[in-house]
Order: sequence, then structure tokens, then C-alpha cells
Amino acid sequence: MKGEGIGFGKTILFNEHFVVYDIPSIVSAIGNYTVARIEPYDKAKVELVDNRKATPNYKEEKLTQQQDSLKRMMATMNIDPSKNGIKITLEGNLYVASGIGASAASCVAIARALSNYFDMNLSDEEINNIAYEGEKGYHGTPSGVDNTASTYGGLIWFQKGEEKAIEQIALHYPIEIVIGNTGKVANTKAAVAGVRERREKEPEKYQAIFDRAENIAYLAKDAFEEEDFKEVGKLMNENHKLLQQIEVSSRELDFMVKLARDAGALGAKLTGGGLGGNMIALTPGRELQDTVANAIEKEGFQTVKTVVGASRKEA
Repeated sequence: MKGEGIGFGKTILFNEHFVVYDIPSIVSAIGNYTVARIEPYDKAKVELVDNRKATPNYKEEKLTQQQDSLKRMMATMNIDPSKNGIKITLEGNLYVASGIGASAASCVAIARALSNYFDMNLSDEEINNIAYEGEKGYHGTPSGVDNTASTYGGLIWFQKGEEKAIEQIALHYPIEIVIGNTGKVANTKAAVAGVRERREKEPEKYQAIFDRAENIAYLAKDAFEEEDFKEVGKLMNENHKLLQQIEVSSRELDFMVKLARDAGALGAKLTGGGLGGNMIALTPGRELQDTVANAIEKEGFQTVKTVVGASRKEA
């Protein structure tokens, strides 16, 4: 008896951090994903084997959070590890780093694999809710945006709040992007807490920034629907400025963002929690994607060439 499931990596194109405060964000699944495989284990416990390729020290630094996440998901699914010895193996082509939705991808993949293994036949909505519980182990109070993109795929308009809004933004075809990795493992909890603290100290300054972030989300949605990628790129550049203003960027991220823009990217910004982790560059077409990736790699950074708007059918 075996079970298998996949969860997409993700990139936030607009409004990471702002999304925590009920401001709309635009997030996309990327074409890379994590696979979880489950098989019986001869001891009454959960054995987790993590074979994912990762940023040095990422898996070690996240191990306690990963164990907490797994406990939360097992409890939500009413699975008692002492009665069901299982071995979970994580693999896939998603290179694990901060800001790429690695934790959400693993939570979704594991939830799907467990559903499969125990014949639960859970819906995407149920998988998404379980993965959200798992994300609490990593992020404390997650926005829910990562697990949503990882579960459903595609390009998604996401707004937290009492009436959570999840809406697919239709693209005719996936768009090429470059993700650049600083090589630094970011502490998302610390980044989120820092924004909250500074916002409480300077409410007027932060309100103006947050208002503009909300405005940018609506403009970006329109630009995506019109497939005006030059406009999307300009708005990404402005969104990065706002993220700098709330102090979640870093020297390495800003350097890579400039490299990407100088090489011809339509737009570039940090993606995810910031303070390390990844940046993203919008590079429609393979030729531009290669040019931008080469410019970043020449400076010693690692890149992933992938697409946004990837759906489950294209995985």
C-alpha cells in the first residue's frame, strides 16, 4: 500500500507581508513541485525522509518547525502515528529555499499523500485547510496564501479576512520568470513580527504605504487580465520599493533585483518573507529568461528558471 501527492512551489508576485493585514495579493504556483510518497513502516511512528535538494542548512534550521507542522497535520486528519507506522519520503524538482513556498509545497504534498494512502478522498478545499494547519508550524500565523497557490495551481488573487477571497486569474499560457536565491535562510516569523512592531510605532507612515500596496494589487490584476506584462513589471518594481520601505528587503535582494532589471527583466522584486530568501524577475520568453538568469549567476547566485501561472495539468 502506497500513497503519493504533489504540492507546487509558489512565488508571490504582489504584496507579501501586506497580505497579513487583509490587503489583496497576487500569488502564483510555479512549474516546480514537491512530491510526498508514503509507505508502511515497521515501527509505530512516522519516519520522515527528506530527499529534497535545498539551500545549505535550510532543512536543519527548519527541522523543529517541520516536526511541529507534521504533528499538526496528523492531528487535523485524525491519524494516530502510534497505530499506523508510516514512512514519508519528500522528493521533487522544487529546490528548497526561503520565499519559494517550500513549506507549503511539502504540507500540500504530504496532505494529499496521506489522503491517498488512507483512502480519504479529500477535496482540494480540505487539502488546503489541512496544509494551512501544517503551515502554522512554520509561520505561526500564516496568511494562507502559500498553501492556496500550492494546492490549486495557476495565478491567484488572494485576500485574507472574514470572507476570504480566492479567485483564479486566467492566463492564456504560463509566463517565464527567473527566481534568484540569496543563499540566506530567512526567518519569516521574525520578518512578520518586525513589520507589525514598526507599523505600531509609525501608523501614519505605514498606512500610506499599505494603501498604495492595495492600489497596486488592483492595477496588477487588470494588467494581468489584459496580458500587459510591461505594466505588470513596472508595478512589481514599485511593489519592491514599498517592501524596502517596510524594511523587509536586504542588500543581497536589492543587488539581484538591480542585476535583473539591468539585464532587461520587465520587473523584479523580492518574493516571500524577505530578509534573505529569494527575488523574482519577470522575463517573458526563453531568450530574456536565459539572459537575466545568466546575469544573476555570473555574480555567484543560484537561479531557478520556471514559469508563473502553472496549473496542475501542466505539472
